[in-house]
Amino acid sequence: MKELQHLNKYFLKYKYQLILGVIITAIARVFLLFTPRLVREIFTVVENWNNGIITDKSVFKAELLENILLIVGASIVAGVLTFLMRQTIINVSRYVEYDLKNEVYQQYQKLSLNFYKKNRTGDLMNRITEDVSRVRMYAGPAIMYSINTITLFVIALIYMFNQAPKLTLYTILPLPILSVAIYKLSKEIHKRSTIVQEYLSKLSSSTQETFSGISIIKAYGLELQTSANFNQLSEESRQKQLDLVRIRSFFFPMMILLIGISNLMVIYIGGKQYIDGEIESLGTIAEFIIYVNMLTWPVATVGWVTSIVQQAEASQKRINEFLKKKPEISNTVTEPTTIKGDITFKNVYFTYDDTNIQALNDVSFTLNKGKTLAIIGKTGSGKSTILDLIGRLYDIDKGEILIDGKPIKSINLTSLRNAIGYVPQDAFLFSDTIKNNITFGKEDASDEDVITAAKQAQVHKNIVKFNKGYDTVLGERGITLSGGQKQRVSIARAIVKDPKILLFDDSLSAVDTETEEKILHHLNTVSKDKTTIIVSHRVSSVKNADHIIVLDNGKIIQDGNHNSLINKVGYYKELYEKQLSEAY
Repeated sequence: MKELQHLNKYFLKYKYQLILGVIITAIARVFLLFTPRLVREIFTVVENWNNGIITDKSVFKAELLENILLIVGASIVAGVLTFLMRQTIINVSRYVEYDLKNEVYQQYQKLSLNFYKKNRTGDLMNRITEDVSRVRMYAGPAIMYSINTITLFVIALIYMFNQAPKLTLYTILPLPILSVAIYKLSKEIHKRSTIVQEYLSKLSSSTQETFSGISIIKAYGLELQTSANFNQLSEESRQKQLDLVRIRSFFFPMMILLIGISNLMVIYIGGKQYIDGEIESLGTIAEFIIYVNMLTWPVATVGWVTSIVQQAEASQKRINEFLKKKPEISNTVTEPTTIKGDITFKNVYFTYDDTNIQALNDVSFTLNKGKTLAIIGKTGSGKSTILDLIGRLYDIDKGEILIDGKPIKSINLTSLRNAIGYVPQDAFLFSDTIKNNITFGKEDASDEDVITAAKQAQVHKNIVKFNKGYDTVLGERGITLSGGQKQRVSIARAIVKDPKILLFDDSLSAVDTETEEKILHHLNTVSKDKTTIIVSHRVSSVKNADHIIVLDNGKIIQDGNHNSLINKVGYYKELYEKQLSEAY
């Protein structure tokens, strides 16, 4: 139960609804327990009639009718109150589910990129869906049935002891055996529930990856192999589920057996007591049989509730693992920061934790507001890393990054990222309309702003050819569009935001040279008074930059402008001549 203590704050939040639910439950059980007593009264009336104590037939009928109507009335009231009980307590579980999902989602938003590199998407999804749903069962049905069972037991046992203490003791004799059995089985259920949840995460991850990479799977003709791998994982998951089901299947037969034994004991012991004159009326035996059968379902739910609690604890433990993680990148500045756009790197070193690859080695440069810096170099030279560090997606190992002359950690993180328009190397688009994808960074952008940005990104003509134009809904990850179109929509998204800093990470790699020239021409206008960094493999993309740096293995090996670099022996000149010859 230690892991489930995390939910206490939500129970406190909704304490009044829970207290009301408990009160309604208690009242409902009181009315429900009128029935056995009234049945006893009916038996007494019949015995009095048979024994001649009641001689007036009309009185006999009146008393029978009165008790029957009271049973019906009590049952109706108990039914209405039970409905209100479910509405009150189950609603609380939905509120808890809503709050917990939001808490998990907010935590996911805070965690750094390293976290997502180390965890699979399917597992993340499973924790916020399947695991939270299991926890909801604890916050709702488990609590409701626990309160119901406890209330019913307490009230029923009081009534039973008042009527026949000795018979009551024999009736509840099997319950300690049930408690020990539940304790033993619960430990095993907890263990197996944890394993089942882990396999559900594996299944979710495998499915998500398969659907995301379906084009690659089809291109390589690996459908059968992928199916075989999934079937194997499904079979393993099925076996783990069956292991859990087998252990849980002991509950209900065992409880039904124990309840049956209680009924037999009521009939046998009660019958002997009636014969010996210890019990005055057969109605008492009937009353006890009804009590035992009324307790059958609550006792049966003990096993079910125990199973729910064990599964919820296993799920909450998995949720807590992520909730307890501290974001590597934290926003320590509460006040908003005004960003102008000056960027300085001073002897920056950076190594990726997950691969231990040193991406940057003593990198230094200064970029003033309104200027354009181009970064060129081989794959894996550290170009994209510089852009990630400017957006503070990672923190550096050594050195200093200054924004407007201030250390980057002293800048409000939200203000910094709001001031950046970032076009990643792998253009990611959401399964939404083209318009909403463009306005993703600026939801209040007007239609005119969207069209202007699309024209500047040279994608407007492509968009208007779609049947629904800007209202066209894209497939997952923008699969409806070509690679070049996705890049250009991503560029339009950055432009419409009108940021202080523009970062382009090889964002023209999928467009032809003519389109590239048009986009770069518009970007010269767009980037006026903005700090711009362009990462590329093409000299044509970087030649107009105010300053160019060449990276190799995380180090700056050349820097200058286009004219100075093509006149120096080195990587830039070789690349320029190679690309120039390829153009012809």
